[in-house]
Amino acid sequence: MTDKAPRRSPEPAERQRDAERSRHLLLEAAVAEFSAHGFSGARVGDIAARAGVNKQLISYYFGGKQGLFDAISDRWRRDEQALTSPDAPLSEIAREYALQTSRSPDLARLVLRQGLDGTGATAGNEDAQRTRFREVAADFERRREAGELAADLDPASVGLALFAMAAAPVGFPHIARALGLDVDAPDFGERYAAQVARIVSLLSDDRPRPLRTDG
Repeated sequence: MTDKAPRRSPEPAERQRDAERSRHLLLEAAVAEFSAHGFSGARVGDIAARAGVNKQLISYYFGGKQGLFDAISDRWRRDEQALTSPDAPLSEIAREYALQTSRSPDLARLVLRQGLDGTGATAGNEDAQRTRFREVAADFERRREAGELAADLDPASVGLALFAMAAAPVGFPHIARALGLDVDAPDFGERYAAQVARIVSLLSDDRPRPLRTDG
């Protein structure tokens, strides 16, 4: 009988890849579980089972369920910020928001559920979110000054309406269907995003001025 060959220890790069893969799987699984059950209702065991990893890795990588939720919130803010550009037309930004929502409906449901449940967000997370959306409001004010938004529109209200428009098919699929929209059609996301862009393009003054790019 021959002896088994000794098990090879993984190289550092391999361990790093495994760690990144486990973190990614946990984040994706957590988005699905939090969106379905809320922060209070989601269970770390179910998140780990969905991810196909040991639940102890949640504590190892994120410090627990709250840390996992915070990591999702941080990633959402980074992804959201990546969609915006001060040089891009607001209609194009709105289209990208709507497309992102159609591609990541569980994440959109999580954001909606967080607002309804009022659970999960820490004080630090709320501060970071407030800071980010004040930046959005300031950008919308700049666009109003440039004529991209009509002078009688309130930038913060416009921002809230655009977020609601982007999330509407996920938050109100029953109403969308009642209106005759097929939210399950493969091309629905693209078609809806195009309509959102068209609506936003009508919010400008008749004589837009050049965008101010200085601080």
